[in-house]
Amino acid sequence: MSVIVIEFITLDGVVSDPDGCGGTPLGGWAFRYGREAVAGDKFRLGSTLDEGVLLLGRRTWQLFSRLWPGRDDPFAARMNAVPKLVASRTLTDTSAWANSRLVDGDPVDTVRREQRDVVITGSLGVVHRLMAEDLVDEYRLLTFPAVLGAGRRLFPAEGPHVDLECRSVEQVGAAVLTRYRRAV
Repeated sequence: MSVIVIEFITLDGVVSDPDGCGGTPLGGWAFRYGREAVAGDKFRLGSTLDEGVLLLGRRTWQLFSRLWPGRDDPFAARMNAVPKLVASRTLTDTSAWANSRLVDGDPVDTVRREQRDVVITGSLGVVHRLMAEDLVDEYRLLTFPAVLGAGRRLFPAEGPHVDLECRSVEQVGAAVLTRYRRAV
């Protein structure tokens, strides 16, 4: 089992509001590079979605539950079919998106019990909790050529130390997909 974090990210490490739905002044930065920069399986998840599970925070799940069920393409089929675990203290109904269920208790405990690969997208609060417990095995980052200077960052200044090794680098349109694994 691996825990894989996937994020749209800027050159200065900002991950907040890549689509502009958050209404931040600089939001929508990832989508300024065109649909082809963000559509489809840009993170090269492939069969990981067929055999794994998504872990999402409430806000990301609510956004995705409005977006993915209405799409009809091979990647959308995978996103709609994958089991989805939703970490939320306030959400009570996950019926809007098939195969979704609320996490019972702490997402850290859920990840520790999970036998399948766990993919977390967006959901920065969940990601930071897992980082603090040293549970992230891999980061797949789609880095866009933008510097925002402000916003929530993937790696917080007070975050834990971790050594990573670069496993691959690939240009994807205007962005660069990098894969980092925990160094051995």
